[in-house]
Amino acid sequence: MPNPIPLKDHEKEKSLVNRRLIACALLVLMLALALVGRLYFLQVIQYAYHSTVSENNRVHVLPIPPERGIVYDRNGVVLADNRPSFNLTLTRERAGDAPQVLDTLAQILHLSEDQRREFDKDLKRSRHPFEPVTLMYELNEEQIADIAVNQFRLPGLDVEAQFVREYPYGELFAHSLGYVGRINENEAKTLDQTEYRGTQSVGKTGVERFYEPQLHGHVGFEEVETNAQGRVMRVLRHTDPVAGKSITLSLDINLQRAAEKALAGRRGAIVALEPNTGEVLAMVSEPGFDPNLFVTGISFKQYTALRDSLDRPLFNRVLRGLYAPGSTIKPEVAVAGLDSGVINAGTRVFDPGYYQLPNYDHKYRNWNHSGDGWVDLYSAIMRSNDVYFYETAHRLGIDRLHDYLSRFGIGQKVSLDMFEEAPGLMPSEQWKRATRRQPWFPGETLILGIGQGYMQVTPLQLAQATSLIASKGVWHRPRLAQLIGGQPPVDENPMPNIVLHDPNEWEQVNRGMQAVLHDPRGIARQTAVGAQYRIAGKSGTAQVVAIRQGERYNRERTSERNRDNALFVGFAPAENPKIVVAVMIENGEAGGRVAGPVVREVLDAWLLDQDGHLKAQYAEPLPAPTKPPHA
Repeated sequence: MPNPIPLKDHEKEKSLVNRRLIACALLVLMLALALVGRLYFLQVIQYAYHSTVSENNRVHVLPIPPERGIVYDRNGVVLADNRPSFNLTLTRERAGDAPQVLDTLAQILHLSEDQRREFDKDLKRSRHPFEPVTLMYELNEEQIADIAVNQFRLPGLDVEAQFVREYPYGELFAHSLGYVGRINENEAKTLDQTEYRGTQSVGKTGVERFYEPQLHGHVGFEEVETNAQGRVMRVLRHTDPVAGKSITLSLDINLQRAAEKALAGRRGAIVALEPNTGEVLAMVSEPGFDPNLFVTGISFKQYTALRDSLDRPLFNRVLRGLYAPGSTIKPEVAVAGLDSGVINAGTRVFDPGYYQLPNYDHKYRNWNHSGDGWVDLYSAIMRSNDVYFYETAHRLGIDRLHDYLSRFGIGQKVSLDMFEEAPGLMPSEQWKRATRRQPWFPGETLILGIGQGYMQVTPLQLAQATSLIASKGVWHRPRLAQLIGGQPPVDENPMPNIVLHDPNEWEQVNRGMQAVLHDPRGIARQTAVGAQYRIAGKSGTAQVVAIRQGERYNRERTSERNRDNALFVGFAPAENPKIVVAVMIENGEAGGRVAGPVVREVLDAWLLDQDGHLKAQYAEPLPAPTKPPHA
């Protein structure tokens, strides 16, 4: 008999369905509560954060680079200016496929592969979002037209008018002003990321680099609203940039031209100072270069030509050139001898044409091989007698010689605002033991007394040492800036003045330097012929290569670049100095004959008017110095 079919338990099924509905309802309720909680967290608790993120999706802060400060000469002539330039920029966030856009640009403008690769380097530089990158400078009208016609194919690219640096006088002030150039990767890491947003260039050398913080100014900003494509729809807030401070230099364009003309294209340097203030009136290093080449990026070919030139046009001879001073250092040695008491104005030394140390056979030559006989301080400076200064240096000894010449700035940086300046070298016993691991020899002291040996100076340091003779020991650091934003620069680390036991010793050296040019036997008397004012000066001829004992200098057997350097220092008017000039001509051979006339031209350019007459402020006749009675 078949089993009976059980009847459904409707109550049990109903209970099961109800339990399942309740479970589903609880699950839905839990999910709804979680969703509401998440919405509350996002829209209430994190409201400020997400509001800012949302705002940044449509609001951007764009930098407005400041206009760089203008640089003037002492007469108000503009030496460094800013001019508008049409440049091509790319905003990567608007470009989409940036490499493809750049490929299209290269085709439209017919650019080389090297130029195309430069674009990629520019894009790799760090930047802020929506900050444009300058790809090309100085677009011409044809290029601008081609870009405008193909704008639909070049998203993110814009032609913008920007200011770029310009140097109206090119080479004339290249080594003093320096130049600006595009910011490289290393500089970008050290510069203030806020202040330099949107700035493409920075000072590289000279005044442009030393006074970069003052010349740059302060960046401005625009808060703009953009659409989905990154186009600016409206400006929400604007903060004007603060232009850089203008700087007035102490340089004089007319004197600078006169100095460059006097150098006549020869390799060398000229620096002119105002002894009572330290202001640099002229600074010329030849050969020079055009700083405008560096402003928007110099080509590899042009830079290689400048870098590899045998004449080194990029080398600032005034600040970095290291030369033996030769006899131009003798006035400072004379001051050291007088103040230390090892000589006086009446001290006489016999010159047979050479000098010998006791118990030594070596002969240290005088430039005048026949000798000058008995000489005192006055005639020793006038005739540039080597034997007298060999003896003076021997009596001083290396320690006192080092200490005195260091007080004149030899072997140290002397300028206030020229970061490129080399310190030079004033040797000592300790220096030689530390660098050469050798003792100091007496003969090395002798040749220091005539500006040879290990001693090395820059033309600026030589001019400053001479300026201290002119100012009777009052220190004023050489400086290029006369006014910065209308205010004079301040020397926070002034050098101590040179105070002698007998102040009249300055006058004794001054008279000897005047005799160099105005005495009938003066070594550079031809330089002062026809002068309307009295000049105090000293010539110098410094060896480039050593000459063996017993041999004489033979220019015919010496290559041009191994010939002696010609130097001359001078100041005028001698009794009331208003200008100090130092000249160095590489391989010029004769300081008095070659460099002396250059100093005279610079002095005339400063002291005489356009008609060739002494300017009114210097016109008071000055008495000619007489030889001291004891001499």
